[in-house]
Amino acid sequence: MTDEPLLLEIVHALEEQGLARDEYQLQRVIDVEALERVVDSTGPQTDLEIWFSVGEFRVVVTPSDVAAVKTS
Repeated sequence: MTDEPLLLEIVHALEEQGLARDEYQLQRVIDVEALERVVDSTGPQTDLEIWFSVGEFRVVVTPSDVAAVKTS
């Protein structure tokens, strides 16, 4: 991942897929601070993948990347 906070990485991944910030309330979907603690507690070689949905998008967070994919 980059040096950006995880929250911004998630927002940017969603924006890259065309989802505007006013189209969702991320805090209703996931506790980003808790997610960041879990990801930070692992090493970059870990196979950790955490998936969650935001509207019609699936977001995957790994120790090295954040990506969003449209599910429908």
